[in-house]
Amino acid sequence: MILITGHVILTPEHRERMIALGAEHSARSRGEPGCLAHNCHIDVENPDRLMFVEAWASIDAVRAHFALPAARAFVADMRALSPQPPAIRIYAADDITATLMG
Repeated sequence: MILITGHVILTPEHRERMIALGAEHSARSRGEPGCLAHNCHIDVENPDRLMFVEAWASIDAVRAHFALPAARAFVADMRALSPQPPAIRIYAADDITATLMG
């Protein structure tokens, strides 16, 4: 499984538009092959940070996602609206819930 975390800083003048773009992007992404989860959240410790948490079945699914024109447009829009570039971290992960939780 591939886990992705990311965030973008919101600006007062673009806040509602950026939240709407994030929600649209997450909803669209959940319909893509290999997307296990894709969610957009407001950071409760920093309400000016929009957070993304994603789970993908494979790196190939992630590559296909990143290659889509809609995904590229989303990143470009967020870059244009935010005072800082979006941040992203991508991890290869194993689900060890059963091992830890019994």
